Amino acid sequence: MADLPELAELAELGIGIDVGGTNTDAVVLDAQGRVIAKAKRPTTPEVTEGLRAALDAVLAKLGDAQPRVTRVMLGTTHATNAILERRNLGRVAVLRLGAPATTSVPPLSGWPDDLRKAVSAGEAIVAGGHYVDGREIRPPDLGAIRRFLDGVEADAVAVTSVFSPAGGEHERLVEELVRAEYGLPVSLSHEIGSLGLLERENATVLNAALYGVAAHVTGALVAALAERDLRARPYLAQNDGTLMTLEHAARLPVSTIGSGPANSLRGAAYLSGVTDAIVVDVGGTSTDLGVLAGGFPRESAAAVEIGGVLTNFRMPDILAIALGGGSVVREQGIGPDSVGYRIVREALVFGGSTATMTDAAVAAGRTPPGEPGWRARLGDMSEGIADMLERAVAVADEMVIDAVDRMALGKSDRPLVAVGGGAFVLPERVPGAGPVIRPEHAEVANAVGAAIALASGRVDTILPAGDSRSEAIEKAKEEAAARAVAAGADPSAVEIVDLLEVPLSYLSEPAVRVHVKAAGPLAR
Repeated sequence: MADLPELAELAELGIGIDVGGTNTDAVVLDAQGRVIAKAKRPTTPEVTEGLRAALDAVLAKLGDAQPRVTRVMLGTTHATNAILERRNLGRVAVLRLGAPATTSVPPLSGWPDDLRKAVSAGEAIVAGGHYVDGREIRPPDLGAIRRFLDGVEADAVAVTSVFSPAGGEHERLVEELVRAEYGLPVSLSHEIGSLGLLERENATVLNAALYGVAAHVTGALVAALAERDLRARPYLAQNDGTLMTLEHAARLPVSTIGSGPANSLRGAAYLSGVTDAIVVDVGGTSTDLGVLAGGFPRESAAAVEIGGVLTNFRMPDILAIALGGGSVVREQGIGPDSVGYRIVREALVFGGSTATMTDAAVAAGRTPPGEPGWRARLGDMSEGIADMLERAVAVADEMVIDAVDRMALGKSDRPLVAVGGGAFVLPERVPGAGPVIRPEHAEVANAVGAAIALASGRVDTILPAGDSRSEAIEKAKEEAAARAVAAGADPSAVEIVDLLEVPLSYLSEPAVRVHVKAAGPLAR
C-alpha cells in the first residue's frame, strides 16, 4: 500500500465496501487502481453499523487525503437479508396482463406461505400482453386495473405482461396510470427479468417489495458520507459484477442480490490478472465458488431461487458450501454452523474454547499471509483434539475438490484463484484445477471488486429473423447502452461486451432471442 505522504499528491480516490455475512470489508483505490488502504470489520446485526465502522477505518488511514475521495461503491446484503428474514418488505399489488390465456397458474404460485403473506396486498390478472413476436394480444383493460387498485392497500405495484421483453408498451402504459392516479412506485417486469412469465413475475414482485429496503440503504449511505463530509458520489453493486447509481438502485433494488459473490469474482480477476479461472472465496461461514469468463462472472443458465422463490434475472453461477474459517469442528465433522465474527474470541488460536476450521488449518501448517506465529498460539493440544483437527482438514479438502469438480465442467486446466479472509485454509494444490493463485490483498477481494466495477445495462428480447434483423439488433444494442448510461456509465465510453443470438425454430415466423450487455467506466 502507498505511504501517507504520497496520498496528498493523489488527484482522486475511490472506496469499495462489501458487506459479507461475517465481515464488512473496505478498500481505497487510487486512480491507477492501487490498493492504498484496507480494513475488515465484523458485520453487525444492523449491517449499516458494520458499514460505517469499515468506512471509518479506511478513512482514518487516509488522513488529510480524505477530500480526494470522489466515489464510494457498496455491495450489500440488505436486500437478500430482507427476503430471507421476511423483514422490512413492502406490500405489493401484483398485476398481470395476460387474461384469459394465463389464468390457469395464478400469480405467486409456489411462494412460501409466510413470504406471500408478508408481501402480497392482492393479485389480479387482466387483459393485455403480447405474443412472442411482439404483436399485441389485446389492449390492457384499464378499467379492470383501476377497480383492482381501488380495492387494495399497497406500498407498490408490480406489473408483469405476457412476453413484455418483446414489447414493454403495455407495462409502461400501466405505469403511467398508476403514477398519475395512485402515486405509487411501479416495478416493470421487462426491466428486470428475461423470458419466462412466472419467474419474471416473481422477480418483479420481489423488486417492488424491496423499495423500502432500498430507500433505507441509500439513505444510510448518503447520510454516512455527509456525516464524514465526503462529497463522493455513491454507487451500489449489482449481481453481475457491475455498478449502478442510487437512482437506478431505487428502481431496481433486486439487482443488488448476489452482488457479494460477483464482487469477489471481479476482484479476483483484477488482483490476479487472470480473466478465465475458477474463483474460491472462503469467508467465515461459507465458501463460494464461481467461474471467471473474460474477467466477468459466468452467469447461471438456470432459474435462481431466492428465499424459496424462483426468479429468472441474471445471477452469477455460484456454488456455496458450508465451509468457512469460522466453521465449528466436531468429532462427527465440520459445521454447518460457524462462530462467524466471534472467531476472534472463540477460536482456539485466539485463546477461545471452540475448535474451528481456522484452528484445523493452522494446525496443518496453513496460516494467513504474514502470520507465521499462529501455529505457536495453539500450544500443546491433546491427542484427541489434534486428531480431530487433522481429520477436519482432510474432510474440508475433499469438500473443496468436489465443489471445484462440479464448477469446472470437465475443464481441469483453469487456474484457481483463492480469495477471502479464510483463503489460507485451502491446500496448495487442488485436483481438477490448474495452479492455485493467491494474489495480494486477496482477503478484501470483494471490496476491490466493488471499487473497480463498471456500470452496465442489458436487453433480453425476441426479434424477427428476416431482413429487419440487423436493424432490430442495432436498436437492442442502443437500448442496452442507454440502460448502462442510466446506471452511471460514461456515454462516450460504453461498449457492447456481450451479444448472444439464439434461433427460435418452433415459432410460426423465424425469430431469434437476443441478449445484449453493454458496459463502461463510471461517468466523471
